[in-house]
Amino acid sequence: MKFAITKNPWFNEFVKNTGLDIKGKLIAKYLKKDTPKNSVKSTDINVLLNRVKINQQKESRKKLFFSAAASTGLVIFGFLLF
Repeated sequence: MKFAITKNPWFNEFVKNTGLDIKGKLIAKYLKKDTPKNSVKSTDINVLLNRVKINQQKESRKKLFFSAAASTGLVIFGFLLF
């Protein structure tokens, strides 16, 4: 029994069309024109400096929270021991 030959011809047409559609989509990816690579990208130095400043502030807060948590843990451990 062959799968391609069935009693329902509409089923065969449906299966054929989906295969062609997928193949067409795969080929269309490679047929698209490339975008020009000469596009100018600009960066604002103030934006970069502000980002660095914010990251430094976040890191200092993390260090402060960590040291506070560590010292609190040591104090509680000291009270429980003695």
